[in-house]
Amino acid sequence: MSQSLQFSPTLPNSLPGEDDITRVELPNGIVVLIRSNFNSPSVVLNGYLQVGSLFDPPEKLGLASFTANCLLLGTRTFDFNTLYDLLESAAASLSFDGGTHITSFGGRSLTEDFDMLCKIFASALREPTFPAEQVERKRTQVLTGLVLRSQDTAEMASLAFDEIVFADHPYRFPEEGTTETVQQISLEDLVNFHRLHYGPQGMVIVIVGAINPSDALAILSEHLADWQNPDQPSPPELPPLHPLSETVQKKVFIPGKPQVDLLIGSIGPRRNDPQYMSAAIGNSILGQFGLMGRIGDAVRERAGLAYYAYSSLNSGIGPGSWTVAAGVAPQNVERAIALIRQEIQRFVEETVSEEELSDSQANFIGRLPLSLESNMGVAYALGNLERYGLGLNYYRQYADLVRSITREQILETAQKYLDPQRLAIAIAGSLE
Repeated sequence: MSQSLQFSPTLPNSLPGEDDITRVELPNGIVVLIRSNFNSPSVVLNGYLQVGSLFDPPEKLGLASFTANCLLLGTRTFDFNTLYDLLESAAASLSFDGGTHITSFGGRSLTEDFDMLCKIFASALREPTFPAEQVERKRTQVLTGLVLRSQDTAEMASLAFDEIVFADHPYRFPEEGTTETVQQISLEDLVNFHRLHYGPQGMVIVIVGAINPSDALAILSEHLADWQNPDQPSPPELPPLHPLSETVQKKVFIPGKPQVDLLIGSIGPRRNDPQYMSAAIGNSILGQFGLMGRIGDAVRERAGLAYYAYSSLNSGIGPGSWTVAAGVAPQNVERAIALIRQEIQRFVEETVSEEELSDSQANFIGRLPLSLESNMGVAYALGNLERYGLGLNYYRQYADLVRSITREQILETAQKYLDPQRLAIAIAGSLE
């Protein structure tokens, strides 16, 4: 395997780039990204595996997420108590989390304990035992969380929104499943799902901290370079997703709630879409910057109709969503919806002002270094470089990319994705 272990004398807080990121592909296909930082004695381990809820059978939704939750309940090498005693005694941490496309992981330890962290990490990936007693405890926790979700107005509005926008698409299903489907998942299901889907194909590991790349690679290789799973399937192809042909509204009645949560929006761009940056900066103007942009100013500050109001751009491997969220009193629901649609209408009819654009551009450029101040922030950022094929110098080129966005590009992108006459409107709470 080829690797470059030479680093330029860049400042510790400089933006990462190809001269100080080591990228190596292990013989079994695992991609490893490493960036040294000797300003603290710790190391962060981060990344993902190419397994998620897209593989869930419809009758057992939540299987991928539940499997990820159970990886650290015991392994052939470490039983439950030993595993957590080792992590706790070293002030280390490790966790797994199942998503739609991937299962992500994150860990941290002192440099001297990094080998121990990797040993536990590899054991959890390769040889979990899914002990029955611990699995049932975890199932109870998951089911409790799902009951709480059913009473959370924001969560239920989000689920209703996905059912509208992603109808007839895998994204309509909740990653955590439902109480009915999680109850159907057996120990055998966990064992079989892990055996089939966990493997090195598509896996990315990011290491950031007080360790040399050669040492980090040696430790990782010892524990994971020989891992193979010839039966591991490739991710399923996503079906096409078409925008709504008209506005669709869905209500979820949750009695006894003083607040109603609204989610209004439509399909958004993928993360690697050429129009992503213009959408991101446009979203900042629409409902993020300052006191939550135009949406916050119109709905919350001037009209006084909402406890909160803002917009979000959610982008990933597949089609994303562009939404406006608001929490309102039940009697203000219709007025808030009308005002939000009015602001969306204005957003797709007029170019944003030069001041709005320049303020948001400055904010984007200024907050990037802040997001990279911690090892965890850098690790997360490097993982995104690989996941979305952005290139190792993306953050070095980021400021120029942000400055290149024009008012006309923002308007064109907004008109492509946001149509005031074809919106999904999800409402959850104690409705009047």
